[in-house]
Amino acid sequence: MSATATTIESNTDQQEIPGHRRAEALADRIEQGAALLAAFAEQLSEAEWAMPVTATDRRPIGVIVHHVASVYPVEIEVARAIAGGNAVTEVTWEAVADMNAKHALEQSATSKADTIELLRRNSRTAATAVRAFTDAELDQAAPFSLSFGAPVTAQFVIEDHALRHSWHHLARIRKAVGR
Repeated sequence: MSATATTIESNTDQQEIPGHRRAEALADRIEQGAALLAAFAEQLSEAEWAMPVTATDRRPIGVIVHHVASVYPVEIEVARAIAGGNAVTEVTWEAVADMNAKHALEQSATSKADTIELLRRNSRTAATAVRAFTDAELDQAAPFSLSFGAPVTAQFVIEDHALRHSWHHLARIRKAVGR
């Protein structure tokens, strides 16, 4: 699993498949969160784009937006693994922290336009991938190291990662800029 992936490959068709209504709803919420984050990010001044997101997370807001955009592939890859009944044990909080630190260094000068385009592209591709999940795949559970080895469902992984991620960081960014 590549922690530095920036795009997702998908051969799935975007039309709704009968029996995939849950997947469709999840995909719609991924797109909604990403659209809200992109719209808010577009309004940020250059000074806001460069300011740290919190006193304890010193990554610039622009790097945080790029982080959300760039981890969709990893989040979908993990959900696919769980959907296949495979335990995911190599994704630890230490690995996430290392990935985030490396990403922050590599993307310290990320442009707003490129980042927002990456966010839009990767969220659309993630949503397309999620739409291909069957109900049985969404219900499949397997141990997941970020959940302390608990057997979680693929739907939980999608909701807690690809779906929630943009909403979580948007709330932090809004707080940082005071709007």
